[in-house]
Order: sequence, then structure tokens, then C-alpha cells
Amino acid sequence: MFHLRTCAAKLRPLTASQTVKTFSQNKPAAIRTFQQIRCYSAPVAAEPFLSGTSSNYVEEMYCAWLENPKSVHKSWDIFFRNTNAGAPPGTAYQSPLSLSRGSLATVAHAQSLVDAQPNVDKLVEDHLAVQSLIRAYQIRGHHVAQLDPLGILDADLDSSVPADIISSTDKLDLAVFKERLRMLTVGGFYGLDESDLDKVFHLPTTTFIGGQESALPLREIIRRLEMAYCQHIGVEFMFINDLEQCQWIRQKFETPGIMQFTNEEKRTLLARLVRSTRFEEFLHRKWSSEKRFGLEGCEVLIPALKTIIDKSSENGVDYVIMGMPHRGRLNVLANVIRKELEQIFCQFDSKLEAADEGSGDMKYHLGMYHRRINRVTDRNITLSLVANPSHLEAADPVVMGKTKAEQFYCGDTEGKKIGFTTDPRMARSSPYPTDVARVVNAPIFHVNADDPEAVMYVCKVAAEWRSTFHKDVVVDLVCYRRNGHNEMDEPMFTQPLMYKQIRKQKPVLQKYAELLVSQGVVNQPEYEEEISKYDKICEEAFTRSKDEKILHIKHWLDSPWPGFFTLDGQPRSMSCPSTGLEEDVLTHIGNVASSVPVENFTIHGGLSRILKTRKELVTNRTVDWALAEYMAFGSLLKEGIHVRLSGQDVERGTFSHRHHVLHDQNVDKRTCIPMNHLWPNQAPYTVCNSSLSEYGVLGFELGFAMASPNALVLWEAQFGDFNNMAQCIIDQFICPGQAKWVRQNGIVLLLPHGMEGMGPEHSSARPERFLQMCNDDSDVLPDLMESNFDINQLYDCNWVVVNCSTPGNFFHVLRRQILLPFRKPLIVFTPKSLLRHPEARTNFDEMLPGTHFQRVIPEDGPAAQAPDKVKRLLFCTGKVYYDLTRERKARDMAEQVAITRIEQLSPFPFDLLLKEVQKYPNAELAWCQEEHKNQGYYDYVKPRLRTTIDRAKPVWYAGRDPAAAPATGNKKTHLTELQRFLDTAFDLDAFKKFS
Repeated sequence: MFHLRTCAAKLRPLTASQTVKTFSQNKPAAIRTFQQIRCYSAPVAAEPFLSGTSSNYVEEMYCAWLENPKSVHKSWDIFFRNTNAGAPPGTAYQSPLSLSRGSLATVAHAQSLVDAQPNVDKLVEDHLAVQSLIRAYQIRGHHVAQLDPLGILDADLDSSVPADIISSTDKLDLAVFKERLRMLTVGGFYGLDESDLDKVFHLPTTTFIGGQESALPLREIIRRLEMAYCQHIGVEFMFINDLEQCQWIRQKFETPGIMQFTNEEKRTLLARLVRSTRFEEFLHRKWSSEKRFGLEGCEVLIPALKTIIDKSSENGVDYVIMGMPHRGRLNVLANVIRKELEQIFCQFDSKLEAADEGSGDMKYHLGMYHRRINRVTDRNITLSLVANPSHLEAADPVVMGKTKAEQFYCGDTEGKKIGFTTDPRMARSSPYPTDVARVVNAPIFHVNADDPEAVMYVCKVAAEWRSTFHKDVVVDLVCYRRNGHNEMDEPMFTQPLMYKQIRKQKPVLQKYAELLVSQGVVNQPEYEEEISKYDKICEEAFTRSKDEKILHIKHWLDSPWPGFFTLDGQPRSMSCPSTGLEEDVLTHIGNVASSVPVENFTIHGGLSRILKTRKELVTNRTVDWALAEYMAFGSLLKEGIHVRLSGQDVERGTFSHRHHVLHDQNVDKRTCIPMNHLWPNQAPYTVCNSSLSEYGVLGFELGFAMASPNALVLWEAQFGDFNNMAQCIIDQFICPGQAKWVRQNGIVLLLPHGMEGMGPEHSSARPERFLQMCNDDSDVLPDLMESNFDINQLYDCNWVVVNCSTPGNFFHVLRRQILLPFRKPLIVFTPKSLLRHPEARTNFDEMLPGTHFQRVIPEDGPAAQAPDKVKRLLFCTGKVYYDLTRERKARDMAEQVAITRIEQLSPFPFDLLLKEVQKYPNAELAWCQEEHKNQGYYDYVKPRLRTTIDRAKPVWYAGRDPAAAPATGNKKTHLTELQRFLDTAFDLDAFKKFS
């Protein structure tokens, strides 16, 4: 009955006198809710049958009539038609018609009411058309917003106007407006015409353009929609599937007069623009021939960042984590982070020396938004601020930090439109560089960077959004680069028309200063004084910079890792304690790992067998690969070390060996993580399956490890070659991180690797790539007599590369990663078939107190008892050891051939391998690997082994021939290749022809 009573009142057009009266009223704005407001067109008493229990029956009849007017009696049909037509109180109901001729007058009256229905239908259609028009602006208004400061390119790379928006590039031009309206009318899109422009329409609850008014003329509706969505701000939000969030954004951008600033706020904005602009001009005057990748054309970035920080601080944010590219970085350091200007200026001095003063907590985290992986840091919301010179391609958002941290990414898209010279229309298929944010339901606020107040308002809204909804948000600063890609570039080669316009473009500081002077907010002398004041600051800092002889690295670090370094930046210790554990600790962890510590929890039958096998291993004081990992993690949790493991399928394990998360077979989504049930006051264990973005996930984990040096952070690739998709993270941040930024990082990469006859894909983790990037010198033998030689090697290397052949050694290297007095990335080539290999077991005795990670595992069989009789010493690493021992046993050559395993490939264990070579004076040396000769470890190991023995002997090769692919796709060929290199390894005459 609600629709019955309100339909006429809600849709009836207002008269001219009513319109004037409504607009003249100055009543407080009504609070908008998502409930329909009941507005009765007539007292209920006027239709007495609508009261009492009969109202339910009438409502049923009305619903039936709405579906099919013929489904109800003719009297009800007339009644409902009259009501919707706006019949006066008490007249909607008509008595049933009699068959007498005296009822003809009644019939005629009823027919006249029915004939009025087309007018009502038109009224309804017009209101629906207006609602569609409003929605069209909300969805597509950003496509015609005036976002380009140069006025020569549409932000969405499309000059056409959406078909359902009554707008044009000539905003609000009456002639163009009428033509546009006529086209839509002729096409039948809305069914409105020019005569409707002054008709007043009720506004839906999904818009705030009315302010205090609930109805507006169509002309005013369009004007306000133009002002809200088609000026210097373009808003993308209608893809968000949450009504409350959409309403929040509508209110922030549609409410008339909402974007207001006080004079004090305007003066502050001007002062920040002065700093941003004059800093770049100062650098240009002093170092005109230097590439500094300045911020000219996007000077508003500095006040934008300051606004975000200010607003976020008001909303309770404790600290801000920033990641950004090179463009504008010096300006951000100077005017946002407030790094000393003399420390910036002195770096242009070639006499400067760098002083390493410790390794700090660098929160430079790359990654992408991922709900699952962020579940332990669910308040880490990214605010991405993209500096978009002429609509370039944006970089990925950044996710980082700890609870209550504001995070945002200052994105730069590089190039005069994209890259160096590529036109954006050739650079991407999407309308905007920020379209990736739509995937995570993040609103996107495009804004013209030459409108500072619009930028400030958008940044405030973005910070409020983050605080209100704890969701990501993107601000797209549409700007330009005044000097091209860098200060030495000539952009006129490829974008002549754009840079002709740029040469004419007034700087944003000049335009905004002129605006404020015209408004009387500041006067010209005040503006000039502000400039002189900052210029003086720069000059004084420049003078002081001439006296700077040392660049103090600590000035670039936000907070040194507590407990790791002395005041002069050195490690507090250069030793590593034993990584072994008491047996009762091993047994306890093993028992929990082989049980379900939650009552009434039903596990899979196959998992029951796995847990039973684990229990048997513990009883026999033995561990396999999965149990060794469990004990390493569990023991660190006992010591208060947070362990975090992420990657694809890590909860179960790619090869179904780990099972760190148990799933109840009877209750959906009920899980159990036994690792979190080990000790009463243990540290948390976080294990989470990640998305299929190795680049994003590894970037996130890298940042997590940088911010949390006392946590063991591991990323496992589903297969080792999946690190290909994260290669830029590895090449740009993990490998050279300490050399480039003096930041240590203890992240662990677990890369399944091994030739199992399963084809070229997923066989190789490409160890040759990691070894090629190691920073040690293959031709220089270090001082083997140095105290703590092994620890010093670790301290000097850029990362550690290991390929363990036993579960026990894997256990030790994981624990060593945390017990070391410093942090280095650890690359582990993990096995596949060894996970269940019956010989790949370790006894508890090799894991007790006093035991350590073994960089080299020497021969311990008959050959070691009579070393003078050994004819060949084979060096190998990883899984191939088990192929070699099996073949040696089959050939009964245990006394003639010794096998030494190199577990730590880098830093290279020169000292231990020298002892091995000296132990077998009559043996020839050979390196054996299952990988192809141009892959794997041979090219790394051979020169270092030769350096170890002062090139006294050759180092022969036994392995597969060079190949382009990592492995063959034919199982038979795989086995043939395996047997061939095993024959070479144990044929004592195989290398004589090369001698």
C-alpha cells in the first residue's frame, strides 16, 4: 500500500508557484537514509476500507494489479488507475457498474480517468529518465571531465562523449547543449526535450546534488551534475558493490559548495607550492647540466602528500610508509620528509665519500593488494597517489607496514606520455593507467594537477575514505613534465605539439598566486616575501653543503634495527650459536606435528596416514623433509620468533607433504593450524596461500622482512621456475638491496628444483642465474685463516645460496637464518622427490645441541678410511647425490670414488673444500650435476674450485650436455641422459683422452 499511497505525490510535477516557494525556503537539510519516506496523498480516513485488516487484502490486490491489471476486478482496476492518476481524496473508488442505462454517466467518468493514464505513464518515464541521467553522470562523468592541464588530450584517451551524458567539450554552451539534448531525444534514449528543461523533478535518494532541496528543474540538475563530475575532478566509483560506500562518495562530491577552503588553508597551500616550485628552480640554477628528474609540471605533488599526511594524522595514523619512483624524489625528501637540504645538495659534489653507518629498517615495500595474504595486517590500506604526466601508465600500488600505518605509493609512469616517447594510445588498452585499482574495488579520483584546491580536496577525501572504510584508494594526478623524461632530454623530437603547449603553460604556482591575489587572500608583497624566504633557506643550505665531506648513510634511514648494530654501524657479534635443539623439544614438536590438537575435528583419511607416518618417524628419532621444516619453524616460535610462510599452495605444500593447515571434512571453512598449538606463549605462525602473482607477493614479503628483522619470512614458489615472474623483485631489490640502499634483508626463497623426468617446465629453478649474481670473486682466494671465516663470508656476501641434501641440514640453515647477528637473503633450492625418498632422513643426533649447518658434507664411507686409494673425488650438490651413491654401490666402487656434497654454494666454502682436496692426493677432481652443462652450478663451481687448489688440477665435468631447455620432455630420453652422465662419473678412464 505504500506505493499506492505515495505514487501520485512523489511523481506529480510541481507548479511554478510551488517551485518558487520550495526554492525560497531555508530549511535544514534532511538526513538522507536508505528507507523510503512515506508521503500520503490523502488521509487514510478518506478511503475507509484502507484501514484495519482489510488493508492487507487491498495490498495483495494492488500487487496483483501491478503484475497484470486484468487479473483483478474492473472496479479495482479503475480504483488503482485513479489513485495513480492523482484522484482527489475519496474519489478514487468507483462503485461497480450496473447494467441500467442510468449508469452511462458513471461509465463516462470512469473512462475519462482511464484515458488520463498515458499522461501518468509519461510522468513516470520522465522521472525514470532523469534518474538514468543522474546515474549516467555518476558512472561516466569522468570521461568528459577537464583533467588535462594542457587541454589537448582526454584523460581516457577518447575524445567522444558517452552517449547517455548531455555534455560536450564546450561545457554548458547552450547551443551545443540543445543539440546534444536533441540528439538524445531523437534517438529515444531519454525521451526528454527542451521543454522539459524547466520542469521540476523529484530527486532520488542516490544523489546529493539537491543539497537542502528534494526537487530541482532539469536544467539545474544537469548543471549541478556537470559541476560535480565534469570539471577538474573525475570520480570512478560506481563499480563498487557496496551501497554505503557509493553514497559516501556521492555525498563528498555532489553536495553543492562542499569543496570550500578557508583563507588560512589557501595560504598554507600557496606556501607549500612555493617550496615545491622554488626547490626545483634552485636545483636547476645550481646544477643545470645534471639529471635530477625534477617535479616540474607536477609541483602540486608536494602539498598533496602533505595533505594526505596531515589528514591521516588527524584520523589516528601513527606513521606513514612511502614508496615512490625517482621522479620528484629529491623534492619529496626535502619538502615532505624534511631531509637536511645540505645533505641533498652535497651529493652533487664529486668529492663526497659515503660512510656506511649501519643497516636500517627500510620500509620500501613493493607488492599488490591481496586480502588473503594481508590477513595478519588487515589495517594496512594502500593510498596510491599516481603522478600521471599526460596520462601515462601507472605502476603497481604498494602494500607495507604495520597496524595503523598510512601507506601510499607515489606513482610515476615514466616518459612523455609513456616510457620515453611512446604515445599512451599505443601503450595500454585500458582508458586510464589506474584501471588496475578497479579489480580491488578501490575508488579512483582523477584530478587536474593545475587545480591545487581540487587536488587538496581529493587528497582529503582519499585519506578520509581510508580511515572510514579501511580500503584502498587511488588518486590520479593528471599532470605533465615540463622538461621531458629528464633535464637533458629533448621532448620536441617526438611530442612537438604537446611541448609547444607546455612552453606556453603558466606554472601552477604562478596561476594559483594570481588567483589568491585576485581573491584578496594574499597580496603581491606577501607572496614575494614567501618566495624570498625559501630562496634564502636554499642558499644558506647550499653554502653549508660545501663543507660536507661525508655522506652519512644513517641520514637516509628512518629507524635502525634495534639490537643488531653498534653505534658505528657494525654487527654486535660475528658469531653464530649452535642451531641444534634439546631432544625433548624435537620430540614435542614432532608429536604436535603428527596430531590434531583440536577436539571433534575430522581430517581426511589420507592425512591420517601421513600423520601416522610422522608419528613413527618421531618414535624412531628421525625426520623427513616436512618434519625437519616443522621442527625448525616450531622451535623458532618457542623462542618468540614470528614465522611467516606464503606462496601458492604453501598450506598443504605443492607436493602434498607439508599440511600445515588442516581442514575439517564435515564443517565448511573450519581449519586448524597445529603449529599455533605448540607452546602457551609462543610467537604466531602465519601460513597463507597467495595469489598467482609472484611479483606482487614476493614484493610484499620482501617489505615484510625488511620491516620485521626478528621474523623468519619465507616465500615458496609453487615450482622453482615460477621465480621468473618475480625476476624484477629479485634483480632490483633482493640481490642488490644492501649495495644499493644499505638495507639488509633476511627473506628466504624456497624454490623447488630437480630433474624428475617430468618435462622442461617446472624442472629448474635456474640456479645458474642466482649464482651468477653472487658478488664474490671466483679468482681470489680469501684469507682462510681469518677468525670466524664462515661468518665473515656471510657478512660480506649479497645473499646465501644453498642446496641441501638432507632434512637435517635444511633444519639447520633455517634456524641459522635467524640466529645470525645480521640479515642476508637466503635462496634455497628445495627438492621434490627427496621429500619422500627413504634415504633422505636425518637422525635426531644430528640436530641436538652443539650441531650446526654443514656447508660441506664430506665423504664418510670406505673411501674416507683409505683416502690414498681414492681415484676420483666427485663434487655435487642436492638430489643428484642419491643417484651417485646408488650407482657407486651398484658398481662396487665405494673405495675408489669419494663423493663430497657442497651444501652451501655461495658464499663458496673455500676452506672446507681445500681440506677435502688435500685429503685425497691421488684423486682426480670432477663436478657432477643433473642439470645441463650451460645451466646449474658448473660455471660457478669450476673456477672457484680451481682457485681453491691454485689451479693444480683440472676440474672435470660429468653431467648433461648443453641445451636450450632445462630438461627433455621425453621420459626415456631423461633416463638415457641420467645413465650417460652416471657412466661418465664412474668411468675412471673417461677423462684421460682430455689430459
